[in-house]
Amino acid sequence: MDWITSAVETVNGWVWSPALVVLCLLAALYFSFRTRFVQVRRFGEMFKLLFSSVGKDKKSTGISSFQAFAMALSGRVGTGNIVGVATAIGFGGPGAIVWMWIIAFFGAGSAFVEATLAQIYKEDHNGQFRGGPAYYIEKGLRSPFFGALFAVLTALACGIFLPPVQGNSIALSCSRSFGIPAWIIGIIVASLLALVIIGGVKRIANVAQIVAPVMAMIYIVLAIVVLLVNWQIVPEVFMQMLRGAVGVNEVSGALLGSTIAWGVKRGIYSNEAGQGTGAIVAAAAKVSHPVKQGLVQAFSVYIDTLLVCTATAMMILACKTYNIIDTVTANGNSVAVTYLLQNPLAPDGEPGVFYTTAALGTVTGPRVGDMIISIALFFFAFTTIMAYYYYAETNLVYLFNRWRRRIYKKHPERLDELEEADRYFGDDRREKMVVWLLRIGTITVVFTASLQSSGFVWMLGDIGVGVMAWINIVAILLLSPQALRALKDYERQKKAGKDPEFHPRDLGITRFEYWNDK
Repeated sequence: MDWITSAVETVNGWVWSPALVVLCLLAALYFSFRTRFVQVRRFGEMFKLLFSSVGKDKKSTGISSFQAFAMALSGRVGTGNIVGVATAIGFGGPGAIVWMWIIAFFGAGSAFVEATLAQIYKEDHNGQFRGGPAYYIEKGLRSPFFGALFAVLTALACGIFLPPVQGNSIALSCSRSFGIPAWIIGIIVASLLALVIIGGVKRIANVAQIVAPVMAMIYIVLAIVVLLVNWQIVPEVFMQMLRGAVGVNEVSGALLGSTIAWGVKRGIYSNEAGQGTGAIVAAAAKVSHPVKQGLVQAFSVYIDTLLVCTATAMMILACKTYNIIDTVTANGNSVAVTYLLQNPLAPDGEPGVFYTTAALGTVTGPRVGDMIISIALFFFAFTTIMAYYYYAETNLVYLFNRWRRRIYKKHPERLDELEEADRYFGDDRREKMVVWLLRIGTITVVFTASLQSSGFVWMLGDIGVGVMAWINIVAILLLSPQALRALKDYERQKKAGKDPEFHPRDLGITRFEYWNDK
């Protein structure tokens, strides 16, 4: 099947052309300046809003701000924080981490705008809030076609392409560390996933709000221990990253283009700012004003990249368990690697999770280091798969209900008959059947990912992220005036000493649904 791999590589090259890297950076810069760096000005408020109440009424619709934050963090903190960081260093050098910081800092502005838009245009559907790019593209831009296109691509990417990346990383890491066959790991992960996602968004949120923050904190503590052991070299590590980011020495100068590209690409993959998936979770929260959730989602970008990704990078660089790769050439079943820089403690071969396990192993011993990183990767990747499933389900529900609305519109003379059919199906068994098909499909690909090569599934994941980012960034650029008006309204009410409440008609915002009832 070499032709399939070659085709996937070609598509990945088209999607992740330099144009997308430039678009992501320019959009992040634009939103940061237009919001007057809200990600800095409102930093303290971001933390406070994590624990704000769902609302004054006892209606069960919606999840809390903290649950939405935890679900978004679950999607952001995954293999990108362990495997992705190692890959960025291996192909882009230490300077790639600085570019991950840059895209995270400015990308928090993109996360703020897309999350605010998701709240503005969300819907109350069968007792759950649904929203995200598909919804605000259809309503805000009045473009049902591109809304549906984003939904189709997201359902495929998050339901089929992205979960295998996480599942494959779990299987490879745990198989190496514990000697368990990869297919058995695949069965375990798929079974646990089934237990969670069958419970719907409430169960996903409940699991995420416990696992994601706790594992992130434990992982950061482990990194601090490693750095304390290697404290003398920490200042030099920072200098390596800064010099590499601008290509001031021979090695970093030779791959400066790769440094920027890998830093931005892995940064976006990890923090998801501008990709649109964070907006899907943001819409599920119950808040009195959309800007509140915009600030919460901007904060989650900081946690993901500036804390968790940096923890991984500092361990690898301080312990010198990395190589810098020039080229990787496949010859039949063998792989030839050409190095720009080799460290004696670094594992041979392509960059990956083994850079991280080797770093921790210098302190705990190789065997224990492997086990600890494998356990961390298991929880990080598992919660990310949960988040991916929710993204896919939301967009599948959007497509199903859009199809049903089209039937109503196309056959108004049959409206009574169609409504009678809906009543006959109760809570809409047809929609539930579609959701169940998605559940089965996601569980299946997570299992089969344990049997695939990591490079292939990583490319599929990159394609999914890239295509979604192309559509969503263009959409939020066009819709940014609505988010900026909402921010201005929020800050005006805060200045007046009020707990801000959202009244979109007063701001000239139309085509919303949920806020009609407020």
